[in-house]
Amino acid sequence: MTKLALITGASRGLGAALAEALAPSHHIVAVARTTGALEELDDRIKAAGGAATLAPMDITNADAMAHLCRGVHDRWRHADLWVHAAVHAAPLSPAGHIARKDWEKSIAINVAATGVLIQMVEPLLLAAPAGTALFFEDPRAGEKFFGAYGATKAAQIALARSWQAETPKTGPRVVIATPAPMPTATRARFFPGEGREALADPRAEAARILAEL
Repeated sequence: MTKLALITGASRGLGAALAEALAPSHHIVAVARTTGALEELDDRIKAAGGAATLAPMDITNADAMAHLCRGVHDRWRHADLWVHAAVHAAPLSPAGHIARKDWEKSIAINVAATGVLIQMVEPLLLAAPAGTALFFEDPRAGEKFFGAYGATKAAQIALARSWQAETPKTGPRVVIATPAPMPTATRARFFPGEGREALADPRAEAARILAEL
């Protein structure tokens, strides 16, 4: 049976690094909004001898994601791993000045879409011998100026922890990893003047996280 990894937020950063790290052993279903970045990822995966299915779509589009998950079921019948790396990094702002569009987008991507995707992906993971969902902690909740990102990321992880607590006997396995700081586009939005030389390489972090799985 072909091993399959569904990666939401696969176009860059840790999501892309995990896609490349998993490609030798898994068929990759790569989901992201940026078609060009997905195509570049596909080129790297193919150059290394792997294979991917590209799904350029917005995870907040529930109909599109339902169609994708149905397609995964019809073709492969299961998913061995779901890596949820998609996140919206709203601009830093005092809590009293968060732009409404940034607040609503943060809720839609970081919280609402995660809740819907858990319902859609869970049956695919349960159909695998040892289906696993992987989330990423980023403990910014309560830090000044991180109101939109910190609150919605914390809500996402709280949801994942509830799922984790509910499934130790029934599956799927839910893992919450804490990556080291990396020179990703998300971090650059928060710390634009930060020196990058001290940050962890996303590929090294991908290898470490997968080893711990």
